[in-house]
Amino acid sequence: MKKFLLASVVALVGLGIVTPVSLLAQGSDSITIKDPAEYNAYNNAITQTDARAKASACESFLQTYPQSIVKKSVLDALLDADSTIDPAKALDAASRLLQVDPGNLKALYMTVVLKKQQAGGAQGAAQAQLLDDAAAAAQQGLAATKPAGVTDADFAKQKSAITPFFHSAIAVDDIYSKKDLKGAIAEFRTELELIAASNPDGTKSGPALNDTLTLGQTYTKLDPPDMKNAVWFLARAESYAPASYQPVIHKQAAYWYKRFHGSADGYDDIKALAAATVFPAGEIAIKAADTPTDIANKYVTDNPDFATYPLGDTEFVLANASTENAEKVFASLKDKNIMVPGVVIAATASQIQLAVTDDAKTDKKADFTINMKEPLADADIPAVGATVANLAGTFDSYTQSPAQIIMRDGAIQKEEKKKPVAKKPAAGHHTAH
Repeated sequence: MKKFLLASVVALVGLGIVTPVSLLAQGSDSITIKDPAEYNAYNNAITQTDARAKASACESFLQTYPQSIVKKSVLDALLDADSTIDPAKALDAASRLLQVDPGNLKALYMTVVLKKQQAGGAQGAAQAQLLDDAAAAAQQGLAATKPAGVTDADFAKQKSAITPFFHSAIAVDDIYSKKDLKGAIAEFRTELELIAASNPDGTKSGPALNDTLTLGQTYTKLDPPDMKNAVWFLARAESYAPASYQPVIHKQAAYWYKRFHGSADGYDDIKALAAATVFPAGEIAIKAADTPTDIANKYVTDNPDFATYPLGDTEFVLANASTENAEKVFASLKDKNIMVPGVVIAATASQIQLAVTDDAKTDKKADFTINMKEPLADADIPAVGATVANLAGTFDSYTQSPAQIIMRDGAIQKEEKKKPVAKKPAAGHHTAH
């Protein structure tokens, strides 16, 4: 979560879609300040060219003239200045501007961006609240109406530039705070549709590219996962990600492609299609793999030496093959003792549950249960999430649904300490008698 948010906010700097200060400047009616001292203080504040000097002059003006007729204009200038030097002060300035102008797009935009940035450094309830705040400001921004002094064309330009960011903030809140994956998917898709409609290249970098990646990942979290859409958006993200990130994204995209299709054949074709357009034209052309039962039975037929199966293949066959084939394979394994490497899902002194296959690790579900021969000491019980490679067990039974292999006589194999090699006395050395 933290990396996602920080990456999104940092990417705003060079996006080129929206410039908070110049593009979002609000229009205003002609205002006459009758008090010469107030006028001079106002003119001094808004004409400062140094950001810190401008912020200081604006704050001084607001303290001296808290009910000034130009209060909104000065708060707008203060927000401009603070947004370049101090995020915390910029958020405060945005909040103060919204108190006098609740529909101010610049203030709402900066609130969304800065609340998301703060959420990137928070955890738990604090993070959820910041994301909720950002989403609430985004909803206000979507509902904002044209202020006086701004032409219809300028307002439409402002709204179209920042509306995608509002949808992005709502999507992130849906994922991490509200746990509404379908809502997040709808918001991300709306964001990308809006950007692609005005600037197709705008989806190939910055926050839009980051959100393309997150959209693909969100499809994998549905129950059941939408693997075809996941592959499409992950593959597109891979196509335009910086070179250093492409291998990581490729691993995700290829995993879900193979999980749906059964092999890597054809992935490059799908990647090329996804690179060419944000959304697929019609049905995504990925052929579903043979059923797990078909694959498992063929594997048994093609590989009659059951004892040579890798552990992951053994689990797959036992879980998916016909009852006859599964029984044949397990008969060759029962009572054999082997090492069982995996990720700990649950552990007590008497039993350790492991995720051994890649699918089980991804789903964070145990597919092996090892009942210990002797209770473990507290210090020897592995932590949940730890990877263990020194756990042995003996095949005892299995179930096909849920897929589970049960082993007995579990034991953690400890490395034997090597005895120190005795050194020969140096030449000429004599042992005392």
